[in-house]
Amino acid sequence: MDWNHYRFRSVWDLPEEPAEVFAALERAEDYPLWWPQVREATPLDEHRGTARFRSLLPYDLFVTATALRRDTEAGVLEITVSGDLEGWVRWTVRAREGGTRALYEQEVEVCKPLLRRFALVGRPVFLVNHALMMRGGRRGLVAHLRRR
Repeated sequence: MDWNHYRFRSVWDLPEEPAEVFAALERAEDYPLWWPQVREATPLDEHRGTARFRSLLPYDLFVTATALRRDTEAGVLEITVSGDLEGWVRWTVRAREGGTRALYEQEVEVCKPLLRRFALVGRPVFLVNHALMMRGGRRGLVAHLRRR
């Protein structure tokens, strides 16, 4: 097993319409407004940007994101990431009874040297840290969409 390789999958059932959810998710530069663990998101051009993340643990992750796919009809947003994490992230937004189901999928390799050093013993803690980040994101998105 590669202790630095991670696959994540989160499902967010949201009461809002898919178009509203998709619109919020495609505006990555606004993530820091509603997702507490996304500390910075800065566009570099039309297809790339940088982001800084920090959840419960006392370390920041820095990535450069490059858009791969933005398909409104299919409800898919996909990016590649490089930097402290290397890999891809995808949102798939679908209608469900009473609102929207947003599926978050991520497959990454940890590149940050400190995290690689603690890969074996830290993995369970890193997984919990990510779960807390996702919980914060879902709560933040619900509140953000309600304010609109």
